[in-house]
Amino acid sequence: MLSSKEENRAAAAEIASQAKRWISIYTPDLEPGIYDHAKFLDVAKRLVLAKPYAKIRVLISEPSRTVRIGNRLVSVGRRLNSYIEFRNVHPDYQDHREAYLIADDTSLLYRVEGRKWEGIADTYEPAVARRYLSLFDDIWNASEIEQEIRELRV
Repeated sequence: MLSSKEENRAAAAEIASQAKRWISIYTPDLEPGIYDHAKFLDVAKRLVLAKPYAKIRVLISEPSRTVRIGNRLVSVGRRLNSYIEFRNVHPDYQDHREAYLIADDTSLLYRVEGRKWEGIADTYEPAVARRYLSLFDDIWNASEIEQEIRELRV
């Protein structure tokens, strides 16, 4: 059980460290202090640089709230754009308010309300992780690549 930003930050790094192939992130606004924190970024870079088939996919549900300038995940994503991809959530899926991180199809950090810190994290919950990964894939396939993040040179 998670209840604070600090607990979410630690859980995000722990869940991401479980990944062997991919990380899927559904976030309202790239969550500054979570996904741009040094520990999470180290884990993410280690994954994609160690395994040429590894991918990190990021869906942004509230792009108008996203602070892109200065977000270190965006900077890393620009440098490693073959491995890290950002997409804005398609308007048909804007009613989803949760936030989650899935490592492969086994580990999960989940918050019912993406703007709040209360949630759960589990390093081995494949049935639940696969359920949210399936939803993530549906939204991912319907959504468009976030060109502004790719093109912005800050």
